[in-house]
Amino acid sequence: MRRDPELIRLLMLKLEAWEKPATAIQYIGYKKDLAIAGYTDDEVYYHVDQILQIGWIDSGGPLSITGMTPGGQFSFHGLTPKGHDFVDSVRDDVIWKLTKDGAKEAGGYTLQLLSALGKGFVKKQIEKLTGIPIGEG
Repeated sequence: MRRDPELIRLLMLKLEAWEKPATAIQYIGYKKDLAIAGYTDDEVYYHVDQILQIGWIDSGGPLSITGMTPGGQFSFHGLTPKGHDFVDSVRDDVIWKLTKDGAKEAGGYTLQLLSALGKGFVKKQIEKLTGIPIGEG
């Protein structure tokens, strides 16, 4: 199965918006809780697993389920800082379109590069709006 950056973005936005107490760890089922119109259960499962493997989800510690269970659930404490960085860099629809188009033009991407590309477009937008150059770091 090919990775779909659009589905990854939609899942990450959905997880970021998940309502729960800050200290809670909840079990999320990919079929029940993360179904997204236009995508099959298998596609959602695969992409949630990809997000778990890259480390964009905080599962809540050593006693939690750090991957998908056979029943299709995983522990969710929240997004990791890298997960939040990804969401913040691709939240805006215009920035997201530029990011996807840039990755397509390049002929490929990794999730880290997709995140970095989104961050680059956000950085340029901030510099354009404020006139303040933003350095690296």
